[in-house]
Amino acid sequence: MAKTVVREQGEGDAYWVLGGLYEVRVAGDEANGEMTIMELTVPAGMGPPPHTHPGAEALRVLEGRVRVHINDETVEGGPGAFFYFPAGTLETYEPVTDTVRIMTTYLPGGIDRFFAEIGEPAQTREVPPPPDSPPDLEWLAAVGERYGMQFQIPPQR
Repeated sequence: MAKTVVREQGEGDAYWVLGGLYEVRVAGDEANGEMTIMELTVPAGMGPPPHTHPGAEALRVLEGRVRVHINDETVEGGPGAFFYFPAGTLETYEPVTDTVRIMTTYLPGGIDRFFAEIGEPAQTREVPPPPDSPPDLEWLAAVGERYGMQFQIPPQR
């Protein structure tokens, strides 16, 4: 059964994922699987590869500017901008400013388990130190498939 969730800043699970800080505001299990809500803090040069979700996603920019690639379209948004992606939409984003902070809602819930699996528990509520090497995108895609996600992996150079 879903329950009321109240969290102050800095509470709840947090992971370092793909060079960013991913904080769980409402986990899928807390919302009876109906949704997952996360706050992402992502530095410039970071962000996910193009991907699809089996469910819908809504994204709201809290701070900074973000460039969002939606299928074959590219748009930018700053604080207050809102994006909605129906299930199966090919999308990705990249910060335009030094850092972007985003609140994102995934429907249905449970994607927080994916981030827990691919990330590492955040040692602080700050973005992690820059990675020493590029992410293993093949592994990321394999884990994503277990959650119904599909990643477009760029060809290796």
